[in-house]
Amino acid sequence: MPVPMGPYGQSQPSCFGHLKMGFVMDCTVGMVAGALFGTFSCFRMGMWGQELMGGIEKTMSQRGSTFGTFTAMGMGIWC
Repeated sequence: MPVPMGPYGQSQPSCFGHLKMGFVMDCTVGMVAGALFGTFSCFRMGMWGQELMGGIEKTMSQRGSTFGTFTAMGMGIWC
């Protein structure tokens, strides 16, 4: 099935392209939120040094992957 062309000759992204774009963009947003909230919560618990960096990394990866996955599922429903 041919991909429809846009008004200036560009092809529209496929459904998989939409899923990838939604996951990557919102994974980034989730990681930024994880960095902010993770830093605050780690400081509140009294972490310093390597322990602090490990806690922030863990929070960033958890929030980023969760937020990106749910947004990709939403984009899949939208396709």
